[in-house]
Amino acid sequence: MAKTDGQFAYLNGDFLPLEKCRISPQDRGFLFGDGVYEVIPVFNGQPFELDAHLDRLAQSLAQSAILNPLTNEQWQAMLAKLISYHPWSHQVLYLQVTRGTQMRRDHLPDEDLSPTLYAYASELKPVNPDWLTDGLSAITLPDDRWQHCDIKAITLLPNIRLKMQARDQGADDAILYDGDDRITEGTASNVFALFGQVLKTPPLSNHLLAGITRTVVMRLARDCDLSVCETPLTRQDLKEADEIWLTSSTKNALPITQLDHQPVGSGQPGPAWHALNARFETLKRTWPETSANPTD
Repeated sequence: MAKTDGQFAYLNGDFLPLEKCRISPQDRGFLFGDGVYEVIPVFNGQPFELDAHLDRLAQSLAQSAILNPLTNEQWQAMLAKLISYHPWSHQVLYLQVTRGTQMRRDHLPDEDLSPTLYAYASELKPVNPDWLTDGLSAITLPDDRWQHCDIKAITLLPNIRLKMQARDQGADDAILYDGDDRITEGTASNVFALFGQVLKTPPLSNHLLAGITRTVVMRLARDCDLSVCETPLTRQDLKEADEIWLTSSTKNALPITQLDHQPVGSGQPGPAWHALNARFETLKRTWPETSANPTD
């Protein structure tokens, strides 16, 4: 497939220029936010940890009682073709599956709906170099989202509100905590905190998403001779941490150097993050040759 400078998308069986894609306003994703999504980075023309991403997508669909429109083999073939339409060696794939179009607006969906499948690719831009040099600032905010954050649902208004609150208070992002003062996750990321040589992250539950990058970071951290522990963290724990990281599919692991307007550790990205980031960059540079390594 010849590469083109324009963006292409896949919509219900067709590859189209992005600007020509049209979805019915009666689609339940538009009316109700009734759908799930997935974001997959592409390094050197190959999807990163594709099997893990497709497994998570399948779990989100199953938990939402939405039919998976493709088999894994069909997903792989479709995404490979979508990648081939674009000239960028590093891309971001966005996949969205809604329950489908229902002409009669009703909270209860019809039983015979066909899912709407939409996917598109964009260029994966390098992370802001200032974030790598100086780190980011974050504030802690109460987690007032719904109780099924393990489903990667398209209903992200609560996350958007929290991100805006962080911006309005002069921070780059927010780290969320529940009614028992336990840390859940960031607005679009998982949270890690380093204490000496022990790296801690909240255990998986319905209160946070099982990040694919989270799993990769845990493996790479062990390669950096850190002990990794899945255990509850509190806001007080974060105040005492030597380093804090946020991890996501498009930004890898980013250092938080200021929390609630106070420095984290030295106030600069720490040595453990530097070591982890160097390993992550090597992994990306050599992907997919390194894909034979297990991801924990």
